[in-house]
Amino acid sequence: MDTPRARLLTLTTPGRSEGLTEMPVDLAHLRRYTLGDKALEDEVLRLFVAQLPETIASLRAAANQHEWKVAAHALKGSSRAVGAWRIATLAQEAEALICGAEPTACSEAISRLEAAASEARTFVMNSTDRA
Repeated sequence: MDTPRARLLTLTTPGRSEGLTEMPVDLAHLRRYTLGDKALEDEVLRLFVAQLPETIASLRAAANQHEWKVAAHALKGSSRAVGAWRIATLAQEAEALICGAEPTACSEAISRLEAAASEARTFVMNSTDRA
């Protein structure tokens, strides 16, 4: 669907060929799991975006490598479940980091995840408002 709103809500995914874009949430992927139930889709999306700040806060507060990996893994799984591929990819990259040895990389990973989460939140709030 190529509408002005769809173009506005797309983002360039790092690591992809230039010019390829991806929606913050793959609604077609989610619809396969909600069997086209719009109310269920909206509820799942709202729960996902409500949980994002808490999960990212868990990354920021991780006191050790285990806590970091658990939070990154949880974020990766929930993102994959709803089709938030960019967040899932960033979470997977974060999961591989060793924060004691790479503190700057971990801070940057959190910043990238926060930016992707903000884009997803905006997309979800706009998409759940549709009829």
